[in-house]
Amino acid sequence: MVFAVTEPKMSNAAKPAFFEKWGGAPHSKQSLRLWLRLLSCSMIVEKRIRVRLEEEFETTLPRFDVLAALEREPDGLTMSQLSAAMMVSNGNVTGVVSRLIDDLLVVRTTESADKRVATVRLTRKGREAFQRMARVHEEWIDHMFAAMSEAQVEQLMKLLAAMRHSIEENPI
Repeated sequence: MVFAVTEPKMSNAAKPAFFEKWGGAPHSKQSLRLWLRLLSCSMIVEKRIRVRLEEEFETTLPRFDVLAALEREPDGLTMSQLSAAMMVSNGNVTGVVSRLIDDLLVVRTTESADKRVATVRLTRKGREAFQRMARVHEEWIDHMFAAMSEAQVEQLMKLLAAMRHSIEENPI
């Protein structure tokens, strides 16, 4: 479906301010196309990773992500820190952690000073399982990006860093 945009009737004095708000920045259509391209690439990679984790390791991406976050923090993370690291709510993390505890991949301990604060750590079994998955996961990513040269990857990394800076500096 195609929508035609027609210019509303108004005085010349009102046009610049109105169209700046109505039409957005001069590059707004290009920015939108960029966002959609990033989103589609991300969704394709994520879907493939989800399928492969299930097929090869009988696990989910959220479980993999929790294990990855804990791998980076050998002393463990509180549930709040884990939620923040994963950018999800405490409720989302609690269910994943409970299942990982049932599978003996992580342990949850409470601090002696405040019983409400629980710290989650990888078990040896959890660390070994994550390291196996992480090696294969890296191979999957390498394979998906294999058609890109090192120079292209480096250039894209720099451009994405600039994009992140722009996003952080210009909140909505």
